[in-house]
Amino acid sequence: MDISIIAIGDELLIGQVVDTNSGDIARHIAPEGWTVADVQVVADKPEAIREAIERAFSRSKVVLTTGGLGPTKDDITKQVMCDIFGGQLREDPAVLANVKEVVAKRGLRLNDLTAAQAIVPTSCKVIQNRVGTAPLMWFESDGKVLVAMPGVPFETREMFATEVFPMLLQRFPSDMAVAHRTLIVTDISESLLATRLESWESALPSWAHLAYLPKPGIIRLRIDGRMANAELLSEEMDRLVNELAALCGDNLLALGDLTPARILLDELIARKLTVATAESCTGGNIAHTITSEAGSSASMLGGVVSYSNSVKQSLLGVTEESLSAHGAVSREVVTQMALGACRATGADVAMATSGIAGPGGAVEGKPVGTVWMAIAYKEHVYTELFHFPGDRSRVIDRATTMALIRTIQILRGKIQANSH
Repeated sequence: MDISIIAIGDELLIGQVVDTNSGDIARHIAPEGWTVADVQVVADKPEAIREAIERAFSRSKVVLTTGGLGPTKDDITKQVMCDIFGGQLREDPAVLANVKEVVAKRGLRLNDLTAAQAIVPTSCKVIQNRVGTAPLMWFESDGKVLVAMPGVPFETREMFATEVFPMLLQRFPSDMAVAHRTLIVTDISESLLATRLESWESALPSWAHLAYLPKPGIIRLRIDGRMANAELLSEEMDRLVNELAALCGDNLLALGDLTPARILLDELIARKLTVATAESCTGGNIAHTITSEAGSSASMLGGVVSYSNSVKQSLLGVTEESLSAHGAVSREVVTQMALGACRATGADVAMATSGIAGPGGAVEGKPVGTVWMAIAYKEHVYTELFHFPGDRSRVIDRATTMALIRTIQILRGKIQANSH
């Protein structure tokens, strides 16, 4: 089933707010075999919204709108829906009661603008918003459905997952079974990987499809399959995964749609090991990435953001001699940082980074993107020099991802320490 999405709001068109709702919706519907056929971003203007809805219905039976449902004068979506689907705007007592309950839970007072959220078209089926004040509205005509949802991302994400999509699946059931399998691959370019898999991919059955989904440092390989027989589909998908994993060889990092931080935590927990970080150029991003995963407290002990040389010395034991002779961005310094993190926290494993994330700070021989990395494990240290492309945030993200990946590979014995 294809759906079309319309993101409504002047703030989206001027770049003040980024449309994250469309991506959230696409990721949620994919496991059921549903796809996004079209995404439109339109202004808070009646004619623009009407034209977008007309275009969307020409492509899809299901149209989702986000935004334009607030209490201010520029939120005009409700009136446009009345113009298209008929009916009049009326206060709904059940919606008003829900709005009052949500406002009370937040410890706020109900004002007239917020109370006006209870005014909805009589032509819609209301879906009560349990996490916000703007009600969701289900319109249906000639076998097609439009669902108007709020623009606040966490409200849309929660309500779409728990209410809207289950209702759509019930309204448009499928007799086809859908399955997905994901593999995480690293240390290989997308083009080289595609060349390696070319023959295998060309021989895929018609019911299967392989997608390359690259991110900094990793490539997600996703196999999608659809057939009527669910049991046979599962067996065949497992067979394809095993074949693909064998072709990926040492570049395979994990089976399953897992983040590098999740993979690392699973490795640490299985080995009953603890981890710590010592970060300069990444500014605590490695620790943040690890602790964003549920259950990270089982292995993560802590970290030191040693941005200044004085902190590197006082907390991690980096020597003045090393800083003077080699500079903060050097093998010698990150080695001492990693070992110092182990001493300071008692961790079994420690990751350290020091580099030049930019846009300034480059010196001769050390351009922007230069990052030295060290991983200490069992009193041995692995070090590696990277030159990451891109702006500051990309350098930090790439350094974070590679620190996690290299630590996984060290724990698995795939690479060995090169320093003592």
